[in-house]
Amino acid sequence: MKWSAPFIPVLLVTMLGTSAAHAVEYKSVGSNPAVLYNAPTEKGRKVFVAPRGMPVEVVLTQTGWSKVRDVAGDLAWIEAKALSAKRNVIVTAANIKLHTTAEDASAVVATADKGVLLELVAPPAAGWVKLKHRDGQTGYAKSSEVWGE
Repeated sequence: MKWSAPFIPVLLVTMLGTSAAHAVEYKSVGSNPAVLYNAPTEKGRKVFVAPRGMPVEVVLTQTGWSKVRDVAGDLAWIEAKALSAKRNVIVTAANIKLHTTAEDASAVVATADKGVLLELVAPPAAGWVKLKHRDGQTGYAKSSEVWGE
């Protein structure tokens, strides 16, 4: 098949338009642990039990089910009703600092180790996120040091 020159730009715009239109959506596992499956059915193979509060990226939603990606990049299916709009993040860097303001020079109110779950208080802005530890400390950390924002 020979493609004409005007067809190629239209094809590229169409392909770029569809891939760029998807916004990243994060949710968290609700108040109870949830089973992740390899297919959108309870008859699928159980691949993991996600702990409550675990953040996930919603990749696809289909009749009562959501295909999600975890911090490791693994994909699985979860019942949509098991997800919560409450947002949590996982610390991905070693020993991050929570600051009083979104500046490196501000006072440090707490630290968190890699793997710790923190509540997202405010969406990312200028490379920083406002987070809350379950013990109550609230502060700002760099967006690059957490996953799920």
